[in-house]
Amino acid sequence: MDLVVNNAIDYVRSFFEGDFTGHDFSHTMRVFSLATKLAKIENAQLQIVQLAALLHDVDDRKVSPHTTEELINARTFLKSQNLDESVIEHICHIITQVSFKGKDSVTPDTIEGLCVQDADRLDALGAVGIARAFAYGGANHRVMYDPLVPPAVNMSEEEYFQSKSTTLNHFYEKLFLLKDMMNTSTARSIAEEREEYMKGFVERFLFEWEGKF
Repeated sequence: MDLVVNNAIDYVRSFFEGDFTGHDFSHTMRVFSLATKLAKIENAQLQIVQLAALLHDVDDRKVSPHTTEELINARTFLKSQNLDESVIEHICHIITQVSFKGKDSVTPDTIEGLCVQDADRLDALGAVGIARAFAYGGANHRVMYDPLVPPAVNMSEEEYFQSKSTTLNHFYEKLFLLKDMMNTSTARSIAEEREEYMKGFVERFLFEWEGKF
């Protein structure tokens, strides 16, 4: 494996130590693995994809809001690896385009960015996606479900990030939107199966919430 990529793995392992929000080292490594596979299928630049995948959350506003605007953590690491400035800028550009931002979400303008965004969104779906949603909700003191609080729709970036909605609402406000936002056919196919699994979970959750058996 590329030395810089190995160094990035060591960096994010240390960076995310002690994280319990679902934006942890394991999440990063799953995104790395998925993005690597998509990059090979789509003939994207592998090192660019792998480094962007590994660093995509180190300046995320949910994790490090004070470094988000300038991507201070990602840039500091990349510069320490003596990479060309053009490579650093490519990676940082991808990172700025990855996140879900409600109706203000963007489609990356490079094939490398498309692969990383798809990988990140795939990890929000399926069984692990369910677990991550409730882990994040618990870490941020969110109610699991309140039938009197309806999901918000068509939120802007600021509305989405300021929302204190329930965890179950998150399925409707983001997770069930992701399948149709996938960029590659491979990711779309994976997302379809994972979404179906999640819909079954939500149906069962609501059934049990009402005390039925």
